[in-house]
Amino acid sequence: MSLLAPLIAPYDPIDATAPDTLLPLFSPGHLLGSDIFGRDQLSRILWGGRPLIATSLAAVALALGIGFPIGLTAGYSGGFVGAGLMRLMDAMLSFPLILLAMMLVAALGPGLVNVIVAIAVSQVPVFARLGRALTAREAAREYVLAARAAGFSPSHIALLEIAPNVLGPVVVQATSVIAVTAGYAAALSYLGLGIQPPEPDWGYMVKEAQEVLMIAPSQAIVPGLLITGFVTACNFVGDDLRDILTPQEDVS
Repeated sequence: MSLLAPLIAPYDPIDATAPDTLLPLFSPGHLLGSDIFGRDQLSRILWGGRPLIATSLAAVALALGIGFPIGLTAGYSGGFVGAGLMRLMDAMLSFPLILLAMMLVAALGPGLVNVIVAIAVSQVPVFARLGRALTAREAAREYVLAARAAGFSPSHIALLEIAPNVLGPVVVQATSVIAVTAGYAAALSYLGLGIQPPEPDWGYMVKEAQEVLMIAPSQAIVPGLLITGFVTACNFVGDDLRDILTPQEDVS
């Protein structure tokens, strides 16, 4: 529904359309009421999910595109190169990842692109460590030894032999990380480091609702529940993908 917001939102999410502010739920013409500025809450809810979805997907795609090749290189090459790359990832992991994301976006400045970059950088070590572990495991398999014996280059073996065989766990991990990045994106928006007002964003909508929490609790409850629902849904999808892509062997 958020993706279709331009088509289905009843009002402009920025313009004040309600005759009164803080209209309650199920008011005539305003299903979810209005906010402190008289803006339709349903329209803002629909539009407010778009930054969260975009940030989560883009940040994970960027982190995967950077982190997995690092792990692939470290896992297959080993030696000083692999150790050096992993020590760099360990140094990044020495910071709490949400703190690292906050530091980066504070340095880069608020905005959707900067939030995506900051969250992606904070998740690079996750994919790098996973890529290294999977690659090191696969490097001892017979098909890799056969490719070496056939004279294929290390880059060919890593990219065309090992990488396709470890995509299942990587996709599962990426789906789980989407849930984490969604939480980070909402937290950064709540702190005022994400999309800037008056553009709607679920995280910032929760912050705005603090001022009227006692008289209009739905202003915070609805976007809060939607953030929770999106994160939970991503985790469910990750669990299902894990069952499909990495089936357990029957030991009975």
